[in-house]
Amino acid sequence: MKFYIATDHAGIEYKDFVKDLLTNKGIEVEDLGPYSTDRVDYPDYAEKCAKAVREDAGSFGILICGTGIGMSIAANKVKGVRAALCHNAYTAAMARAHNEAQILCFGQRVLGLGVVESVIEAFLTTKPEGGRHADRVKKIMKIEDN
Repeated sequence: MKFYIATDHAGIEYKDFVKDLLTNKGIEVEDLGPYSTDRVDYPDYAEKCAKAVREDAGSFGILICGTGIGMSIAANKVKGVRAALCHNAYTAAMARAHNEAQILCFGQRVLGLGVVESVIEAFLTTKPEGGRHADRVKKIMKIEDN
């Protein structure tokens, strides 16, 4: 399993925590930046992560900004990607089970580290349910073609 991770300046403080959490579980992590707290524009990093996930079949991503909203909006503009803004373990589990999300988005200014840990655990351990949900995911992906 491989994860790509990117943030903006408002999410960078959580990045090392998340990277350590994943690597301690034996998961490969590629850090796509940024590497300082200097101001950057979140769409640049959301696009970089979303394209990496799209091109690397079976991989996943984590995007962190102040709220997670901007990252999720920008990442979802990349064809073939489903990025989900999650606020707790339940929303993370549903993002995987019902929407087959490949990218987890959250906000450093919104979630404490304990919640982040539970969100990531739910995202990691929940499998897509398929069935009617897979049919709906296909419909979502078809929207991109119109």
